[in-house]
Amino acid sequence: MSEISAFRKYLHSKHKLFDRNQMTYYPLSSRKNKVAIESSCVDPLTDTINVSKELQQTTAQIADEIERARNRGSSVMCAFGAHTIKNGIGQLLGKLAQQGWISHLATNGAGVIHDWEFAYFGQSSEDVRTNVQEGKFGTWQETGLYINLALAIGAYEGLGYGESIGAMIVHNGLEIPTRSDLQKIANSPEDAIDKRASALDLLGLISELDESLFGTFLQIKHPYSKYSAQAMAWEADVPFTSHPMFGHDIIYTHKANRGSVIGRTAERDFLSYVHSVANLEGGVYLSVGSAVMSPMIFEKSLSMVRNCGKQVTDCAIHVVDLQKESWDWSLGEPPVDNPAYYLRFMKTFSRMGCNASYVCSDNHAFFVSLYRELNKRS
Repeated sequence: MSEISAFRKYLHSKHKLFDRNQMTYYPLSSRKNKVAIESSCVDPLTDTINVSKELQQTTAQIADEIERARNRGSSVMCAFGAHTIKNGIGQLLGKLAQQGWISHLATNGAGVIHDWEFAYFGQSSEDVRTNVQEGKFGTWQETGLYINLALAIGAYEGLGYGESIGAMIVHNGLEIPTRSDLQKIANSPEDAIDKRASALDLLGLISELDESLFGTFLQIKHPYSKYSAQAMAWEADVPFTSHPMFGHDIIYTHKANRGSVIGRTAERDFLSYVHSVANLEGGVYLSVGSAVMSPMIFEKSLSMVRNCGKQVTDCAIHVVDLQKESWDWSLGEPPVDNPAYYLRFMKTFSRMGCNASYVCSDNHAFFVSLYRELNKRS
């Protein structure tokens, strides 16, 4: 064999893909979890967490801003990390959406998963260290199968990522088209290319998983749906968008996962998010416990909006996180030799040309205090 042929063989072997069909998936009921939603759900009116006087004053100011924004019809957006859901705040967020205080909820892929597992199973948050060592981390049949299947059906129906999961929870299952209906749409030149492609995706997925599912309603009961922010947002017709990064979440371990489906639903959610950013003049943006997702999608969205000639400068941005404040951002950006310069999320928001402030707080205490302040204004 020549050196060139040997090199090509080597390159070919390097580009082989891992086959998820080799994997073993385990029932969710066999997993030990750290959080049970019935005992962890936060009721802001009876919660006993300590809220400092300083935090109470801050949330009172934010509540005033939210009230003004709502009265003028501006967006009130809340982007949050997955720990907000793990800390039992999902139902509180859902109430804020249902009561009209928040007009858009946004999270990452993990936030969606924890919220769904609570709604379906009542528990979430596995032991990562132990399960990685045993080759079980993220290999849960129901989570991987149902979320990926819901996204495939949502993509076919023209829904976003968060909408797809919220709809599954509310409807306690998934309506799966017949094989003939999917084939008809896939072959129809009258339908949009994206619709035809999503029909082919769903057709291929169901064919691979279980042919008997075609034309059925797959019942998936969610006995704890009252705790789900996604379900509450779906019922209130408030956007709940997910902004995942491929490979970050446990659903990617499952053989039902399809990249095209993730792309279609997440793209829709991103554009929904941009639409809400376009209405942020006079509005409020809360970024809670999201060091990467929230600032990254916000800066692109704001640039897109301004690219189209719509100015958004008069909005209040409040960043909430646990890291202690070490710089007064009202003075501008810190020098590069100051550690605060590398606080990525504040650096990003400080560059947006809007009024950005930092609140050092646990997300539990922050949302409880904010809810109480808004409740006074109801």
